[in-house]
Amino acid sequence: MKNNKKRAWIITVDMGYGHQRASYPLRHLSPTGKVIAANNYAGIPKKDKAYWGSSRKFYEFVSRLTALPLIGQKIFDLYDKLQSIPPFYPKRDLSKPTIQISQMYRLIRKGWGKHLVDYLNNKNSDIPLITTFFVPAFMAEEHKFKNDIYCILTDADISRSWISLAPQKSKIKYLAPCRRVAERLRLYGVPEENIHLTGFPLPEENLGGSQLRILKEDLAKRIINLDPERRYRQKYCGTLKQFLDGYYHPHMKQSHPLTLTFAVGGAGAQRDIATDILFSLKSKILKKQINLNLVAGSRNDVYIFFSKLIKRDHLKERLGKNLQIIFDIDKETYFKKFNDALRTTDVLWTKPSELSFYTALGLPIIMAPIIGSQEEFNREWLTKVGGGLIQRNPKYTHEWFFDWVNSGWLAEAAMSGFLDGRQFGVNNIEQVVFEGVKEPARNYQLL
Repeated sequence: MKNNKKRAWIITVDMGYGHQRASYPLRHLSPTGKVIAANNYAGIPKKDKAYWGSSRKFYEFVSRLTALPLIGQKIFDLYDKLQSIPPFYPKRDLSKPTIQISQMYRLIRKGWGKHLVDYLNNKNSDIPLITTFFVPAFMAEEHKFKNDIYCILTDADISRSWISLAPQKSKIKYLAPCRRVAERLRLYGVPEENIHLTGFPLPEENLGGSQLRILKEDLAKRIINLDPERRYRQKYCGTLKQFLDGYYHPHMKQSHPLTLTFAVGGAGAQRDIATDILFSLKSKILKKQINLNLVAGSRNDVYIFFSKLIKRDHLKERLGKNLQIIFDIDKETYFKKFNDALRTTDVLWTKPSELSFYTALGLPIIMAPIIGSQEEFNREWLTKVGGGLIQRNPKYTHEWFFDWVNSGWLAEAAMSGFLDGRQFGVNNIEQVVFEGVKEPARNYQLL
């Protein structure tokens, strides 16, 4: 579809961070400049909100169960089996809908989501819809949205639940973040003309336009911090010159202290890892040998938890200096703060969520334990592109983390993520939606 004004309804869901993080870089396309949360918008019917609310509360509850000893992980594993991703091989027809999809469609056909679709049709039916979650796509199609429907996929592999009840007849177009997802869509029965490989939408404030000016500038500075003994730089000086020419030179000085950012997920799970990280790095924080960012996101309970940890470890004097809590109750403001912090982040420590795709920003990712089937595939993808390393015991962070820095391993991971990731997701999505491009040529890597 061609549209010179480049306007589209940007729809997400307020469930965790993944779907909203994917919609944030696309907000400029919205006719209002805002992203609409399908489960939490002004005027949403009480019945619709109740449907959404029950599923969100259940997911967050089950996610937090993983922190319980003995039984917590077992309960979560039972839940996760219901939405698990089947093995890719042998390749076979996986188009048969699951029970969960059939149940979802029954609710939609009873009117769930009709209010939102009617609003969009009445407000402006001349622009397409781009959603970062599958349910609004199903709603739009069932309730006769009058324009094109696009669905952005947010993991390195996906379950059958992302695909409509009858994919061969559906008009929903899918925007895949990596090649494996595009291949998986074919197994699920999605017609070839509805599959587009675009990459994950990354924030422009961390890219710097088509020449990636900001990304290259930040990555050059990051390499200095991650390779203090010059082991990586000596071996791969040609690679650095080829891809960071004009931003990196061998005699650059350190521009900021070594900085580690630890981010918990939207359900607040894995916050306890920060307990060990903070205690382990206490001496180095006090000696100003490292900067540490603790990302609480938009969760006040996680912010309070981090604040108590800092007080317990007698580190309040460093707060606001080389120890930060990144938090804002408003998610859009939080995303901005987080993206700003990434510019001086040298290593990101988080579970392999949608943030796995942020390795394309030249960020090495230390991978916390997975929560959910999709994160197993994210971890596999991140390992294959070379941008991620699995965490060691957080109690000994002060030992293994600095060994990794001194070895140059994290510098290598930073460059691998940059070279084998996709940076131009937003641009590619715009080409597909507004210019009718089938496969955007830019940044079309193997994975």
